[in-house]
Amino acid sequence: MKYYIGIDLGGTNIAAGVCNSEFKIIAKASTPTNRPRPCKDICYDMVKVSLEAIEKAGLTLSDIESVGVGSPGTVNSDLGVIEYSNNLDFYNEPVAKYIRDEMGLPVYVENDANAAAYGEFVAGAAKGAKDAVCITLGTGVGGGIIIGGKIYSGFNYAGAEIGHMVVEVDGVQCTCGRKGCFEAYSSATGLIRMTKEAMDAHPESKMHEMMGDHVSGRLAFNAMRAGDEAAKSVVDKYIKYLAEGIANTINIFQPEILCIGGGVCNEGDALMEPLKAEVRELVYSKRSERNTAIVRAELGNEAGVIGAAFLGISK
Repeated sequence: MKYYIGIDLGGTNIAAGVCNSEFKIIAKASTPTNRPRPCKDICYDMVKVSLEAIEKAGLTLSDIESVGVGSPGTVNSDLGVIEYSNNLDFYNEPVAKYIRDEMGLPVYVENDANAAAYGEFVAGAAKGAKDAVCITLGTGVGGGIIIGGKIYSGFNYAGAEIGHMVVEVDGVQCTCGRKGCFEAYSSATGLIRMTKEAMDAHPESKMHEMMGDHVSGRLAFNAMRAGDEAAKSVVDKYIKYLAEGIANTINIFQPEILCIGGGVCNEGDALMEPLKAEVRELVYSKRSERNTAIVRAELGNEAGVIGAAFLGISK
């Protein structure tokens, strides 16, 4: 049995896991990221939690084949350098070198969405596919593209920004600077914005009494299930934009599998069934005998750790 370390470097937490050659996490450790602070300090903490996970697994450093890191931002995966991460305030940081100097192992670094997509590809919802796309619906919309078993990131390592295709010309302002981006409508943030707008327009809506102490991404779905028409209009609108972005992605890549992750997917069939029906009507290949399977991601928060752990085999 061989063992690998996967590190999911986030803006809030650093999570490390020991994975075996069957793509299973056998031990984990984590620590707060405590940003902003120097990259070297964060790298030392990545090493520390990796060693903690190794100890929990009953292994030693000599048992580990390699280390992989998934990080937000633009990552030069050939050099192991985080060229830019606004979340971490990193500019051209040689993360692979910092960790390699401490652990003496091969180190691979990749964008976190790409790492999570690779996790689903090797061990989750996209396992067995040759080509796959994974979309994560969170605060933003993350994307990862696997072509021929390899992570696609473009010549400048900034590819797969699926969230920043425009689905509504001159639409809602996106944080990237453009207007009408897929992310502005199909992220959990976009769903919450549309829910608030509907609540303002419909004071009679059940969403007001069901809200609790804040408006969540689940509110419109819950109120729709309770028969609220304003909530149903929010869900319908959300699914319409989500279907447009997914259909655009399928039309470009025609992957065998497109998997969707993130908290919104916890709505299950209330999201997935109407979404798949709308996408079927939008895709260019709808008259083909072979169409992309749209499925829910399976690995949850473990996708990033598992994908990072096996970045070495993606090269």
